Amino acid sequence: MYDLIVVGGGPAGLAAAVKARECGLKKVLIVERSLQLGGILNQCIHNGFGLTYFKEELTGPEYAARFIKQVEGTDIEVRTDTMVLDITPDKTVHMVSPTLGYRAEQTKSIILAMGCRERARGALSIPGTRPAGVYTAGAAQKYVNIDGYMPGRRIVILGSGDIGLIMARRLTLEGAKVLACVELNPYSSGLNRNIVQCLNDFNIPLYLSHTVTNIQGESRVEKVVVSQVDDRTKAPIPGTEIEFECDTLLLSVGLIPENELTRDAGIALDPRTKGAFVYENMETSMPGVFACGNVLHVHDLVDFVTQEAQRAAEAAAEYVLKGQPSRENIIDVRTAGGVTYTVPQQICPENLKDEVRVFFRINRVFGKSEIVAKLGDKEIKVFKKPFMIPGEMQNVSIPAELLAGTHEDLTIEAREVTEPAADNGEVAK
Repeated sequence: MYDLIVVGGGPAGLAAAVKARECGLKKVLIVERSLQLGGILNQCIHNGFGLTYFKEELTGPEYAARFIKQVEGTDIEVRTDTMVLDITPDKTVHMVSPTLGYRAEQTKSIILAMGCRERARGALSIPGTRPAGVYTAGAAQKYVNIDGYMPGRRIVILGSGDIGLIMARRLTLEGAKVLACVELNPYSSGLNRNIVQCLNDFNIPLYLSHTVTNIQGESRVEKVVVSQVDDRTKAPIPGTEIEFECDTLLLSVGLIPENELTRDAGIALDPRTKGAFVYENMETSMPGVFACGNVLHVHDLVDFVTQEAQRAAEAAAEYVLKGQPSRENIIDVRTAGGVTYTVPQQICPENLKDEVRVFFRINRVFGKSEIVAKLGDKEIKVFKKPFMIPGEMQNVSIPAELLAGTHEDLTIEAREVTEPAADNGEVAK
């Protein structure tokens, strides 16, 4: 029997396995469906990774290689090219691979680290023909960076997610002409640094409050039609159509946690994140099963994925070595004022050591603002923010003593700060 089985060998799974071994778990197994460890980082050859965790700038493969090297320096067992089929309540993990065939492995704890996938055209209902040349941004990234193929030469990108922004720069450097990046919302959904470095630096226009309303072409994309949308209803505005003659449309329209295994296991999911409901220690509704990384909620920085995975690993080790923590006093974490979700969704105050770190996203652009943590109607802590945008995940740390002994729900609320009028010495009339 294993002490821990980690499902997924990407950045979350690697960091979790290494940390669990450091915390005293002796028999740890990583199961990865791809042929090699590293996950999506293997195709992310751009830099910008590791600034928070390693305090230096790395490419995706370099970041992954550091954790792969740590795994290789231990007795952690790794099974690549292995698909997990099912997880049962008695913590049996059913898997299959070409080399070992079907196996059912028993374990004392499980960490879910399956990552996420991209939304494809079928989820968008874009009118038009169905020619070749429509790709998700991640698929195009693999073609260019791993396989050495160019997906096209004249390209329009729908959505301003980080992968789409990065591919705008990557394809431009490879000689393609990126005609436009089109975003449905009145703000970009990517990091601000990527807008500057990937669009502005290459004079690629960003059309906010626009979307693709038609795809034309027979065997290959020949033209896409872009229309302005109403900011409130998101409906196309007649007469605002722009036509782009192109051979490729890339879709960067959001990521979805890979939670089929989680759902089939009967673990409760949060409809807002599409990931599992978790406690402060990353434990799901199934005792001894933990979740972390993009399978839990979509992150913008891999450094946060690593830190979250390490918290899950510490909790898994504690579960195996000390038993199930108390769940007598559970407080729910609620949202208000433009906060769309939180992770964790539930907290047991008696299990906190120093603090609880709450991650969340907001649903609009905020200027100078505050994040307010409230128990019932009482404000217990206020965090100042110079600005916030939906493309950047936010987090606050709430000291354990502020939650001790409470039975009230915790609310995380965002509110914009109105600057007082300047006093110019005039008397109001």
